[in-house]
Amino acid sequence: MILTVTLNPAIDVTYHVDELKPGATHRVSRVDERLGGKGVNVASVLGQLGVPAVATGLLHAALGAEQHGRLDAALGAERHGRPDAALGAEPLSTQRGDAFFPIGGATRRTVVVTDGREATGFWEPGPIVTPDEWEGFKRHFDLLLKRSRVVVLSGSLPRGLPESAYATLITMCREARVASILDTSGAALPLGTAAGPSVVKPNADELAELAELGAVPEGTIVVASNGYDGLTGLTWRARPPRRIDGNPTGAGDACVAALARGLLHGTDWPSLLREAVALSAAAVASPVAGLADLELYQELLPQIVVEEI
Repeated sequence: MILTVTLNPAIDVTYHVDELKPGATHRVSRVDERLGGKGVNVASVLGQLGVPAVATGLLHAALGAEQHGRLDAALGAERHGRPDAALGAEPLSTQRGDAFFPIGGATRRTVVVTDGREATGFWEPGPIVTPDEWEGFKRHFDLLLKRSRVVVLSGSLPRGLPESAYATLITMCREARVASILDTSGAALPLGTAAGPSVVKPNADELAELAELGAVPEGTIVVASNGYDGLTGLTWRARPPRRIDGNPTGAGDACVAALARGLLHGTDWPSLLREAVALSAAAVASPVAGLADLELYQELLPQIVVEEI
């Protein structure tokens, strides 16, 4: 299975308006609310694609059952049954799709305002995680790792965790011979990359920084995001046939979902990059992060331009 890790999840709130104008008052036509964060979004897109995925991370113990129900539905947990009793950990949900580790700090909120053409986001910093909670999560992660084939580690780190947190989890993946994908930013990116994930997904600026630091070890594949211009990976560049307007908030997470599925199935890299670009573009067309327009995905897939560089 694919395991996604979201150490700093969020309650995603999306406000839909007719036209987004800075400094103006807006009337909201619809509000979408769901449990999110980059790894949760990845697992949600995988659920849409019918790929078994389990989402884990650190989540406020008092988060309401309604939010967990929404997450389980998004991950398609009803298809996959309940977790193995042998896990021995104490996830917040009894559904296999949701295996979060409980912490005392309140889960942050992210707010996106979109008019269907552009989006503006507001990100809260997240809880403070205690050393005991971090140690407990590592034990929980080790149990989940035993039945995982690909692990996605994505998003920011909450306060209280060391900047080497992802590096620690990647080392555990390597020791367990489990493929890993890293998608983060800040100091956690070079530290995590140096630990040797299977794939790292920086943007163009982050790639330049990693190259300057010499942080990419031999054996780690870099898939660089070029925004609306697509992706580069190994000796290949993949580009969409046209720009897709909408909400780009979850595009990178859809890309990572495609990368994880490709690693799981052993897909060749030109095909994998084609799928990643098509799926990320289809996510831009979806008004809510963590979902993709699958009809558009199928339409775009044969139109993606893949060329050797």
